[in-house]
Amino acid sequence: MPDSLLTALKLIFLGLLYLFFFRVIRAVWVELREPKGVQVAVVPPAAPPRSASANPNPNPNLRPAWAGGSSGPERLVLLEPAEQYGQMFELGEELTVGRASGCGVALPDDTFVSTLHARVFRRDGSLYVEDLGSTNGTFINDRQVTGTVPLQRGDRLQIGKTVLELAR
Repeated sequence: MPDSLLTALKLIFLGLLYLFFFRVIRAVWVELREPKGVQVAVVPPAAPPRSASANPNPNPNLRPAWAGGSSGPERLVLLEPAEQYGQMFELGEELTVGRASGCGVALPDDTFVSTLHARVFRRDGSLYVEDLGSTNGTFINDRQVTGTVPLQRGDRLQIGKTVLELAR
């Protein structure tokens, strides 16, 4: 092979190698930097908590007003943190939860939540939750989710420090 061809191949290889390292460093940088704030459409809470520091529903057997027997679309209601108590997220066929702005339930302030943490989806008319390989895990009623787990009305879904409840 001519020397000029070998030199050109070396330069192309070095260029591809530098491009690879640039992409890796960029991906790490995006993951480590502070997430940007995201605006979420929120339905105002039915009854705000008495104080921001107190647990809004100290008795877990007492059902919140929105969890009554009324029919209608299913939704996830945010219970904790207390500052965001009462935010509602309507459930369609699939809803992702995580820190990423593209998630249906974006939680940019919860540092214990992965970028794409979990998904809630519908299969054969029932709702299920699945952990998407998160670092800190996903919990339903204080039990860690392994695989695909059915979700029932009144179940509490904990993702990081955020607690959501399935309501109608």
